[in-house]
Amino acid sequence: MVADYRRHAIQTFERAAVRTVDQLARRGKAAIRDRFASASLGRLGNAIDARGEDEVKRYGGERFSVSAQFFIRSRAERTLGAIASYTDGADIMPRRGRWLWIPTDQIRRLAGSNLKGQGQRMTPALWRERGFDSKIGPLVLIRSVNGYPLLIVRNVGVDLSGRKRSAKSLTKKGMPRKGQVQKDMVVAFIGIPHTSRAARVNVTELLTSLRAQLPETFATNLAKEQR
Repeated sequence: MVADYRRHAIQTFERAAVRTVDQLARRGKAAIRDRFASASLGRLGNAIDARGEDEVKRYGGERFSVSAQFFIRSRAERTLGAIASYTDGADIMPRRGRWLWIPTDQIRRLAGSNLKGQGQRMTPALWRERGFDSKIGPLVLIRSVNGYPLLIVRNVGVDLSGRKRSAKSLTKKGMPRKGQVQKDMVVAFIGIPHTSRAARVNVTELLTSLRAQLPETFATNLAKEQR
């Protein structure tokens, strides 16, 4: 009888622990995603996922453990790098050449999707690869007053209302399209030698807060199991 009671008691504790870890994993995932969104990082936080383990790991002396995993669903290098930068901070250096090329709000932000259906941030290489040099105009290198390079496009039309990312080519007659005005040039990319990205989401703080909720959440679930 005593052995049966002990076994039943331990199983009750295990079920309560599994439920607790699953609940806290879901809370943690929601909290991390909300923090990314509130930091104006769009849907980047949706790449974060969490899963509570269904299986209980048992040890000697009637001890056991239950755990949860927090992970990044995407394997995309850009997504992994962005999450690492915004959670740990990072110094970003150019991989090829001397300059990091930052697209301005005069041109479209994305160059289209890659083979995996993921939107690709516009770069000078993609501008040429995707044919924007013929659709809008070729990129021309000039120097700004601070000595840093700019890539501009000459003789384009932009929206009369000042709407961003509206640059288009002129018509075959050399006229701006309807609702646009001609510009002698627009700056498409700004070249900088490097940039720093500050951490904006403190995941450690969020997980510490979750751990603090363990005793109360476990007690609640244990009471439910004992009814």
